[in-house]
Amino acid sequence: MSLKVIFAGTPEFARVALQALIGAGYPVPLVLTQPDRPAGRGMKLQASPVKQHALEHGIPVVQPRSLRLEGKYPEDAAQALDAIAAAQADVMVVAAYGLILPQWVLDAPPRGCLNIHASLLPRWRGAAPIHRAIEAGDEQTGVTIMQMDAGLDTGDMLLREAVDILPQDTTAVLHDRLATLGGRLIVQALQQAERGELARVPQPREGVTYAHKIEKAESLVDWSRPAEEIARRIRAFDPFPGASTVLGPEVIKLWACKIDSCQRMTDVRCGHILSVDDTGVLVACGEGALRLTMMQRSGGKRLAAADFLHGFDLRPGMVLGVPAAGAGG
Repeated sequence: MSLKVIFAGTPEFARVALQALIGAGYPVPLVLTQPDRPAGRGMKLQASPVKQHALEHGIPVVQPRSLRLEGKYPEDAAQALDAIAAAQADVMVVAAYGLILPQWVLDAPPRGCLNIHASLLPRWRGAAPIHRAIEAGDEQTGVTIMQMDAGLDTGDMLLREAVDILPQDTTAVLHDRLATLGGRLIVQALQQAERGELARVPQPREGVTYAHKIEKAESLVDWSRPAEEIARRIRAFDPFPGASTVLGPEVIKLWACKIDSCQRMTDVRCGHILSVDDTGVLVACGEGALRLTMMQRSGGKRLAAADFLHGFDLRPGMVLGVPAAGAGG
């Protein structure tokens, strides 16, 4: 008989895992997900991808604001406690849930809580492992299935599989590959657990890094950095928060680029536009130069360079990264 699984998750990454569990025939008597959030132009309340998928399959959903019984929302935690007890599940699977699990949750299912984490632990523990792996220039990342404990992604590893980070991978593209891998690995982990073949391996003490949450303030490009580093950040911040630069009062989002092989002139200021044509906007960086090939102005759409330039006058000699006089930070 298949293990009964409580599932806790919120975004698309987690929805893919829930879909894999349901597809593999695992009974899911309960789903935990974040409360509905305002989204879109009308800022209407919107259910998470996990909630939508659960309701489509007739699975009960609980959306506590907190799981701490003595915290700010004890009534939410108490409701979750009752729902978890009533589900009588064997294990909880957690993927990008967004709430800290207190010890009572970790101890509730007989087989504990298994986490799907989008990195090769112990590298990139924390909130934004996909973004940070691309930003750092890692050649590989992957998915780790982990037995959760009270620490931040510190639990024993159960399964681990690597994937290459390709030269043009954005966070959006890599996210989708890792979500699919996570769904396959969690099914594999539960199948091995049922057969008594799932071994726990403590994480090494060496090689620990933390993937801190992405802040909007990080989006502004520093043109004094090397072209290669800026290119990685542009890919890492697609789709959120999007790398950006300024030209006077205008904010320009940067979505795609190529590192140019030209030698940057030493007497040219960082952010200086060297040339403009239909292939892109060539910008001087601290080391080398970057050709911007897809951009977006405030309120507009992402456009290839040739289309962007039809509606936005960029010329050689202009300097990006210089805000309008009197503009804040």
